[in-house]
Amino acid sequence: MPSPAAGPMPLTGIKVIEIGQNIAGPYASEILSWLGADVVKVERPDGGDDARGWGPPFWRGTATTFQAMNHGKRSIAIDLKDADSVAWLKSYIGSADVLIQNLRPGVLEELGLGAAALRAANPRLVYCSLWAFGHKGPMRLNPGYEPMIQAFAGMFSANGAEDGPPSRVGMQVLDLGTGIWSALGCIAALFQRHTTGVGCVVDTSLFETAMGWLQVMMAGFSATAKQPERHRSGNPRVVVFQAFAASDGEVVIAAANDRLFNKLGRELGHPEWADDPRFASNALRVQHKADIVPVIAAVLATRPIQHWIDRLEAIGVPCAPIHDFQQVVDQPQTHAIGIFQTVPEVELRIVGLPISFDGMRPPVKGRAPEIGEHTDAIRSPRPAPGS
Repeated sequence: MPSPAAGPMPLTGIKVIEIGQNIAGPYASEILSWLGADVVKVERPDGGDDARGWGPPFWRGTATTFQAMNHGKRSIAIDLKDADSVAWLKSYIGSADVLIQNLRPGVLEELGLGAAALRAANPRLVYCSLWAFGHKGPMRLNPGYEPMIQAFAGMFSANGAEDGPPSRVGMQVLDLGTGIWSALGCIAALFQRHTTGVGCVVDTSLFETAMGWLQVMMAGFSATAKQPERHRSGNPRVVVFQAFAASDGEVVIAAANDRLFNKLGRELGHPEWADDPRFASNALRVQHKADIVPVIAAVLATRPIQHWIDRLEAIGVPCAPIHDFQQVVDQPQTHAIGIFQTVPEVELRIVGLPISFDGMRPPVKGRAPEIGEHTDAIRSPRPAPGS
């Protein structure tokens, strides 16, 4: 289904140049594109963004990873080893509002395209860099990818089953999260520029994003000096808050306060739990988790998932089955929120921007570009009629 027509988005008229690749940088500019900005993507002539080949799966010859992160952009092919091309690019950036880059640390500075040089020529420019480890410190120039930063930041150590090895978070939470922080930083900088007339430098990194996602666990570690316990589906701070095996699969139950816990107990045939001093508060339930969780598990194992979903939803206890991707796609709720959109021309279904404005989700503007598809139009614009 094609995306519905929409009026001007909040960033309509903003010009963004992306000198990026892979996921984090392209996702940052993709968000700005969805919000209305004109995004010009700078790519190598010999292969372009590495993510073009990050498959399978491929769709119409290009990796779906690339298509998901780059639809609606324009692409120009620039050889950054050619001095004339670099000089042209520097001049072109002089008319931009935002530059987003996540090349290997130090590359753009060596070419005279660092923040100081470009902002000296264009003080209104918002210059956003996405780093692996941060813009300061002994590891400032180190490259990095998602799995190694998850490991370095401690995310592996906090993820996985209780009796299993440390585990990676399956999605690209750091790449995508850093893209979100970057887009948010650019929008805040544009808002500030509206008042001051001057842009600024925005710096984010995968490592800082990891630390941000870990802030609750790090606060607990600061208070106790104890490494967080791993839980396959549960939570070390809340009971009852985990998956349980029903007779035909698993169901997640989130009875996260005293009221919900007491409702759950009554529904499972244990009304006495409401008066049991071991379970009188969440802190006590955490302390006596070994006493309560096995009993709940034994009851839930006697009936199928849907039986428990129906009963618990009827009394207002939050719960959910564990879906695979096809089940998510088929859900009436998924269809109701209109989160899926179809990229024009290539007919690839993607997840839309998780924001709506006046009830309207920003539409997909177009497919991902071919390498350098818009180079001629951008570098040699046609004269306006009558000029």
